[in-house]
Amino acid sequence: MPKKVIILLAEGFEEVEAVTPIDYLRRAGLEVTTAGIGANRTVTGSHGIQVIADKTLGELAKAGKTTAADWDAVLIPGGLPGATNLAADKETGALLKKMAAAGKTVAAICASPAVVLAPLGILADKRFTCYPGMEKTVTGAHWSEDRVVIDTGDAGGSIITSRGAGTAAGFAIAVIGKLLDEAEGKKIAASVLL
Repeated sequence: MPKKVIILLAEGFEEVEAVTPIDYLRRAGLEVTTAGIGANRTVTGSHGIQVIADKTLGELAKAGKTTAADWDAVLIPGGLPGATNLAADKETGALLKKMAAAGKTVAAICASPAVVLAPLGILADKRFTCYPGMEKTVTGAHWSEDRVVIDTGDAGGSIITSRGAGTAAGFAIAVIGKLLDEAEGKKIAASVLL
């Protein structure tokens, strides 16, 4: 059975940080479900590109598909106001906290580590990275300037963070490596000439 990943899309998300992981993870054979935050499946990115999500997070909640048992990983792109909109959504926060507590993989890029994960306490005592300068708003965590940072927690899960649109491909490969294996990540990287 393929590993299942939910990718959350809020109005104003950074398109490259969402679509690159969606594409690469699907190429690797992972079962990816995109979920719009709010009432509509059509979500507009920070540069005006519209993406039609598979479901809304509300639809998944009504179907009982927002527990940590339903997913192997959750991924959130950055972008503004996308990260701010994710941080303001209670269902998003609840899902992220459940996933982290269950030792699942939680992946966030750009503004989202600082704006979404840190206020939820998910980065506490963890190594992370984010969009340059935003680390100044995070306390109780250990910032790194690496392009992608993987912090493996005690429960066996991982917090995977990355810096921005230019690191989206490496971010996606890191998620593939964690959920499948490094060889599969390298295979996808080679196939797209990364």
